[in-house]
Amino acid sequence: MTMDSLETKTDTATRYCSKQRHSHSSISIIVLASTIVMLVLPCTRTHTASQTAREEIQAIRGYDPSVTSDAQVAFTYSGLHAVWLHRLAHRLWIHNHKFCAQIISQLARILTGVEIHPGARIGKRLIIDHGTGTVIGETAVIGDDVVIYQGVTLGSVDNHGMLRHPHIGNRVLIGAGAAILGHVRVGDDARIGAHAVVLDDVPCHATAVGVPARIVGKGNTGHR
Repeated sequence: MTMDSLETKTDTATRYCSKQRHSHSSISIIVLASTIVMLVLPCTRTHTASQTAREEIQAIRGYDPSVTSDAQVAFTYSGLHAVWLHRLAHRLWIHNHKFCAQIISQLARILTGVEIHPGARIGKRLIIDHGTGTVIGETAVIGDDVVIYQGVTLGSVDNHGMLRHPHIGNRVLIGAGAAILGHVRVGDDARIGAHAVVLDDVPCHATAVGVPARIVGKGNTGHR
């Protein structure tokens, strides 16, 4: 291979990588801008979404002592971006625009590292802290004021039935790497330990740890 040929191939590869970086940056800007517009437009239709977004920002500020401003949360908290994009995808999903919903879901996964199926139902003020590797399945239901750490899976154990994924109550804390599998119910104010594998229901105010998970304590374990 001549030096001229090598230089030509190197230039081509450099230009390709540059285009890929610009393309990824453009997608990020477009997705973030469309999400912000959806959430803050001052019209009746988006009033609830805007209010929800403000509540979620304040919830994160109250939970994470490293946060110093609303702007820091809105522009740098990838778990929040995943939730916002999911709300847009879920709106499309329930109005039967399922292909568009899945496109947004996949963009969110690429941009944030969090994969939430558009069909999943998520309550208010969900905090996904760090978040990378978190997967939430189609029929999962998550209550209000839940905290989820990185690497959590809300998955299924089979491909049959209308309800295949977990139902998470209010004020539940799910530790890093935990897997909650099948249509199990995790009660209000429960805690799931890091890397636990939950295959059965967890009562309210209980703490579950281990593989498979076992109940190690009951009491007022709410994280808020």
